[in-house]
Amino acid sequence: MSSNRFTTLILLVVTVLPGIFQNGTASEERNTTTNNSSKNVSFTSSPNKSSTTPDIDLDDKDKLLGGLLTTGFDEASCITFHTRCGPNTRSYDRSMRKIVRSKNKGAATLCKYLICMAATFLYAILTDRVLLVKFDKDKHGLFCEPFLNSTWILPEKSPFWNEKHIETYHILLEKDGASNLKEGLPSVLFINLQHTLSEPEKYFHCDHSQDLLRKVPLMILQSDQYFVPSLFMNPFFNLEVTKMFPEKDTVFHHLGRYLFQPSNEAWELISSYYEAHLAKADERIGLQIRVFNAISTPQETVMDLVLSCTLKHKILTEVELQSSASSARKNQTTVKAVLVASLYREYGDNLRRMYRKNPTPSHEEHQKYNDNKHNMKAWIDMYLLSLSDELVTTSLSTFGYVAQGLGNLKPWLLYRLVNNETHFPLCERDFSSEPCYHVPPKHYCNGKPMKNVSSFP
Repeated sequence: MSSNRFTTLILLVVTVLPGIFQNGTASEERNTTTNNSSKNVSFTSSPNKSSTTPDIDLDDKDKLLGGLLTTGFDEASCITFHTRCGPNTRSYDRSMRKIVRSKNKGAATLCKYLICMAATFLYAILTDRVLLVKFDKDKHGLFCEPFLNSTWILPEKSPFWNEKHIETYHILLEKDGASNLKEGLPSVLFINLQHTLSEPEKYFHCDHSQDLLRKVPLMILQSDQYFVPSLFMNPFFNLEVTKMFPEKDTVFHHLGRYLFQPSNEAWELISSYYEAHLAKADERIGLQIRVFNAISTPQETVMDLVLSCTLKHKILTEVELQSSASSARKNQTTVKAVLVASLYREYGDNLRRMYRKNPTPSHEEHQKYNDNKHNMKAWIDMYLLSLSDELVTTSLSTFGYVAQGLGNLKPWLLYRLVNNETHFPLCERDFSSEPCYHVPPKHYCNGKPMKNVSSFP
């Protein structure tokens, strides 16, 4: 996923309705989830649907998304903020007319990566807002609509689709000072939560900032980070998020399973690939290789790191250069399927050649290698990687974050290579399936600096 892909996130204040998070459901007929218990299920086509619409057989328990939805909820009567206040509703039209009549006009800013969308969705829940996303044409058709009888897509006719000017939270505070902002607040406000934050946005999660933002009807939020951990720093948010997610290292897993259901088109590609290359394997291994600088880190160096890590931890099977093998090994029939996701197909090709040239120690253990083709959508690759039994990802790679989060996997992390350097250890097991918060706040809400940012939150 390239670094210049962004998604606009617009948050609209609405009337509080109980149970939005528990009662939400995908609007398409297919209901699918991904967790550790569903990795070995078969992909089938339902006889009651189009033959081109694949399905997964799930038990009733997993239809609740691992506890994300409440038991006994009535899908037919399910109602969300989007149903009452989303696009094409009277509430939405009324709010838009009111905002457009104000003195402020706004620009639809962009936010990259699915991790940002998940974090913003959680913030919308905590602040009783509707989440709208500006999808460019290249993002259409990737996901199911997550909200019943509504949409999360910002209409192209919205006054905030292509506007150029909007007041920012930073300038607002610089101009008036937070203590003086009691009246005359803008109807629309731009919030920048990118890793290159200005000082005021660093306190976005704090009470004094949230008290102010609650009075702004519409927020346009831009971020390139998974800022969920900062929400734990706010006492009110902490209480609510802890109730929703008793295990706080599974926040993205649940949010992602709810929000990011593959569309029928994407699902057909996922299921057909899975059946052809992964379904019959005894073990599915995902390798996500991200090269940050191909000039300073030659392919050979990266390949050595990948092999050293995977062979040391017995993720891949060592090849045997000698022709003889014991009869016990000959009887082994373990099948490993390896999916290699990388912008450089050479890594998958190298692995394939290595195992074709030399047999594995058992002489019976079959290895299947399928690297990422350039025309395969990143979304499909991330979803397929999330179905792995063992996952190896590159540290600091957002692509890997999505895969490990959706699958609730704790991957082996390959260290980011810089200037052809070597590392020891070669790789380490991640302690969480959560995406990293790359640049967390460095100060508490009272302004005191954090002495140990690594302990955050």
